Amino acid sequence: MKFGLRYCNTGRYTNPARAVELLQAGEAAGFDSAWTVEHTVVPAGYQSAYPYSPDGKMAGGVDNFPLPDPLIWLSYVAAATSKLKLATGILILPQHNPVITAKQVATLDYMSGGRVILGIGVGWLEEEFDAIGASFADRGARTDEYVAAMRVLWREPLPSFSGKYVTFHDANCQPQPVNGSVPIIVGGHSKAAARRAGRIGDGFFPARGASAELIELARSSALEAGRDPSALEITTSMPDSLDELAALAALGVARVLVPVSPMPGMTTAIADPEDALTWRQHIERYADV
Repeated sequence: MKFGLRYCNTGRYTNPARAVELLQAGEAAGFDSAWTVEHTVVPAGYQSAYPYSPDGKMAGGVDNFPLPDPLIWLSYVAAATSKLKLATGILILPQHNPVITAKQVATLDYMSGGRVILGIGVGWLEEEFDAIGASFADRGARTDEYVAAMRVLWREPLPSFSGKYVTFHDANCQPQPVNGSVPIIVGGHSKAAARRAGRIGDGFFPARGASAELIELARSSALEAGRDPSALEITTSMPDSLDELAALAALGVARVLVPVSPMPGMTTAIADPEDALTWRQHIERYADV
């Protein structure tokens, strides 16, 4: 089982020096990946229901909650590391132009030596879509088509694509990813997300806990789509107790993510002492798990 760090572009790690310290310590301790999260804007007074809390609101509130752009944050720390996979967990794909996103992701992958994992989601915050000028109602269909279009741009020498939302012809897009493509991990804790992961994803990321039902749905959806269900990599969050890792492994979970900043309900977050040596010693305890 692999271990990653999440969500690295939050809390004290919005500070550039601390961001580098985090990833270098994680790399030295043997973590395989660093995961970021995205909200471009969070309009005050939003009414959309956050699906992962009883009150429908995100932890941390809206005010004084810096959240750097995930791709730019990852680009910054990529230069200070050499092994860690650089992951979005997730990028809200239907809010982005897929051609520009494909270019940005491929560039980061190329410059980092093939280390990018693109975690995607469809989003839930309608007010954010409105502020960006993106379409909320058809975000699921857009996500599916955007994934297909980006893979063509990453794979083909003279890519062409004709869809409902994306069209280009002989659109030379260089550099391309080091390994011919970038793994796309579908995030979400819904049946729709599990089915999308099976249909089009290289992996599935139920961040709020991997249930047998959702994993089986993702795999059966892959099989229905003519894909190999065993090739679907499952990533989830660190459980409250390390004793639960064996059960996750039995479900086929390949990677668990340790939260780096304490948040409500999290009991396994990495400690946040000011002393760098103490902090490094704390993170290194996961190297032996």
